Amino acid sequence: MLKKALHRIALGAERLLDRVPPRRNRSGADLVIDPHIGYSTAEHVIVRGRVLRGLRGSTARHEQGVLRNVWQMVSLFLTDEVAGVTVAHGRATAVTDDEGYFQLLLPVGRPPGWHDIKVTIANGGTASACPVFVPRPDARFLVISDIDDTVLHTSAYSLLRNLWTTFSGNALTRRIYPDSAALLQSLSENGRNPVFYVSSSPWNMHGFLTQVFSQAGLVRGPMFLRDLGLSETQFISAGHGSHKGSSVDALLKAHPTLPAVLVGDTGQKDASIYRDAVQRHPGRVSAVLLKVPQNGLDADDRHDLKQLRASGVHVFPASSFEGAVQQLNLWLPPP
Repeated sequence: MLKKALHRIALGAERLLDRVPPRRNRSGADLVIDPHIGYSTAEHVIVRGRVLRGLRGSTARHEQGVLRNVWQMVSLFLTDEVAGVTVAHGRATAVTDDEGYFQLLLPVGRPPGWHDIKVTIANGGTASACPVFVPRPDARFLVISDIDDTVLHTSAYSLLRNLWTTFSGNALTRRIYPDSAALLQSLSENGRNPVFYVSSSPWNMHGFLTQVFSQAGLVRGPMFLRDLGLSETQFISAGHGSHKGSSVDALLKAHPTLPAVLVGDTGQKDASIYRDAVQRHPGRVSAVLLKVPQNGLDADDRHDLKQLRASGVHVFPASSFEGAVQQLNLWLPPP
């Protein structure tokens, strides 16, 4: 019932925004790029972002009140995205889709590490630096981590609590779990192993999450978020499980020689999602680490964990990730 009401409100807000005429004809001069962290595959360096008619948001302060926090978060969703715009880096070009998103495919060959790719908008738009991560050739494995209630306190298992946590806080007050941050730092091995993040949060939250992660000193990595995809019959473009599963599929395909360590929590049925991923990609997942909430495991969780273990995957379900790295060192081949 609440989700339907939110759907109606969001759809109405989008319609109102769509009726506002642009201040200029689509010359490109008033367009900006909201950069999303890109990544590398065996075939391409993938530069990602979204073209908008202006970026919203303001600097968060520790002492600001809840109403200010709510307005800052709401403003992230009041986007005026622009479709059909050409973006470019050198000779490579891409055209934004109906929601303003683009993926620019560049040739491989850049050295490992972080790169800022200058992307321009056709007809005079503002150029932006879009960050891209290229993994090291000596990586032992890749890490794919959930965000909500695994790394970041969200209360995603309850819609009301999730909304309150999301909209009442700001980039300086949101809480990162220390054990999760320490786990990902250890798994990264000082940047040797790439870390990727998957979340059901919309792409509108990308910049905000980047600030939260940076503020907390969390390992930097590309994110795979969701499009809101508002329509008469649809609130969000894909379900939680299908989005996370397809993101895992894409990352395993992008790194065909690397085994994966999957990190998540049982509050949103990650055990089931990761079990399905293991079945789709036999031999590719080395370990599954799951944070267990205070209410513990239910019967479905226990069944999913049993199936994961039966497939030969090492499983670490616990209320804290403390001790997980030591356990992993017993499971994974030595460096």
